[in-house]
Amino acid sequence: MIDVLVVDDDFHVAGVNCAYVERVPGFRVAARAHTAGEALAAVERGGIDLILLDQYLPDQTGLRLVQRLRQREHPVDVVMVSAARDAGLARAARRHGVMDYLVKPFGFPALRAKLEAYAALHSMLDGADELEQDGLDSVFGARGNSTAPASRNHSGPTTELIRRVLREAQRPLSAQEVADRANVSRSTAQRYLKRLEEQGGAWLSLKYGDAGRPEHHYGLRTVSAERAE
Repeated sequence: MIDVLVVDDDFHVAGVNCAYVERVPGFRVAARAHTAGEALAAVERGGIDLILLDQYLPDQTGLRLVQRLRQREHPVDVVMVSAARDAGLARAARRHGVMDYLVKPFGFPALRAKLEAYAALHSMLDGADELEQDGLDSVFGARGNSTAPASRNHSGPTTELIRRVLREAQRPLSAQEVADRANVSRSTAQRYLKRLEEQGGAWLSLKYGDAGRPEHHYGLRTVSAERAE
């Protein structure tokens, strides 16, 4: 299980977010906090893997709390949640290792997609002694590596979520099938699949239907398959 600390100054919003987290398999709410001080105390008690962190707290900003956590070397991951769309805040969050950013207001599907992508990345890191380049790209893309222009419009966790969908399917999938399983739009699925194929992480096949128009199907390209070629 991935233990989550939900931090929001609004008691109602915190309760809703806790309910959302509990609905996602593999996640549970370990603690709830409404101030930065309460959140820091919860982390220092231990047992927290991921913080769902509001930016605007009564005693300190969420970003300042992240800085304090890094200074104290607490091994926790952070997903920021905020109504703020300020580019400077986003850049600062990336520099301090924030995994992802979710704009308020959001519904359950949006949070579920973020958590499932995080779980895929978490599982990949826990289950591997070494990583291939695409795995490393996912890890450092999720941590905000701004030095790779090709990743500017692609989230590392979402990339890993798409990979996981292809891996678990064990057969080629259309963009719509990937979108349904990943709970993203078809256009988003198509964009990530196309990028994976361009980078050599996925292969493309054409399936012809009765109308004669081919449908694109994608499969995950494994390291063993690449070596066999």
